[in-house]
Amino acid sequence: MPTSSAMLSCGRHRLDLSYPHIMGILNVTPDSFSDGGRHLATDDALRHAEQMIAEGAAIIDVGGESTRPGAEAVSVQQEMDRVLPVVEVLVRELDALVSVDTSTSEVMREAAHAGAGMINDVRNLRREGAMQAAVATGLPVVLMHMLGEPGDMQNAPHYEGAVEDDVMAFLAQRVAACEASGLRRERILLDPGFGFAKTVEHNLRLLHRMEKLQELELPLLVGMSRKSMIGKVLERPVEERLPGSLALSALAVERGARILRVHDVAAHVDAVNMAWAVLEEGKSYG
Repeated sequence: MPTSSAMLSCGRHRLDLSYPHIMGILNVTPDSFSDGGRHLATDDALRHAEQMIAEGAAIIDVGGESTRPGAEAVSVQQEMDRVLPVVEVLVRELDALVSVDTSTSEVMREAAHAGAGMINDVRNLRREGAMQAAVATGLPVVLMHMLGEPGDMQNAPHYEGAVEDDVMAFLAQRVAACEASGLRRERILLDPGFGFAKTVEHNLRLLHRMEKLQELELPLLVGMSRKSMIGKVLERPVEERLPGSLALSALAVERGARILRVHDVAAHVDAVNMAWAVLEEGKSYG
């Protein structure tokens, strides 16, 4: 994957994609599936981000709109009120590389102005004005595969062909649309969208065959932490899904992931570093 060795410019920060990194999840929402309501106060969000960075997170992903299945939409003002104060304090107090998990053009622009270094859009810049806003920020953008909207995406998801082929074709089309709109290829990362418009069987097959997505020659970001696929396979509630999450992240690294979006940073840092040591045959430990 040629682009995996590139240095990704993220505002004031640079991210070396020659090896995998951990992105810590910081939801400032009342209704996210795993940690909703825990970090609504800016001070709580700051303390949690500080802890994740100390544990080895290279990126903090701040989200103000829940995208769990069946989630309700929030207004632009609500999202801005949740996200912008947190971005500002993380940049000011921690000099953190902040990713903003948003599909909203106004939030993209204002978060970039506040010092965010990356945009993470589950709707792959399809909302009105999002493409133009993302281009204008000059920041790298994560395009995620999803069919429909969070409110209806799990209503009998169906693919005409093999899920990995359909996901790759969808992402290739979105990359082409972005490039045609002025978003340079070196600013694009891809997320297969595990848990978004996919059954358990779709998710398992997609991870098993995720290497195919490397044909697009763009860095891969993967998020499977605590997701329902783990609960359904292992019959575990959200609070007991860490072992399953670690297994999936290690497999994702083996299949080319360069950023792992997770809740439990310290454990994932160890799992990813161990998987990477095997893949590199201990080159950095000799």
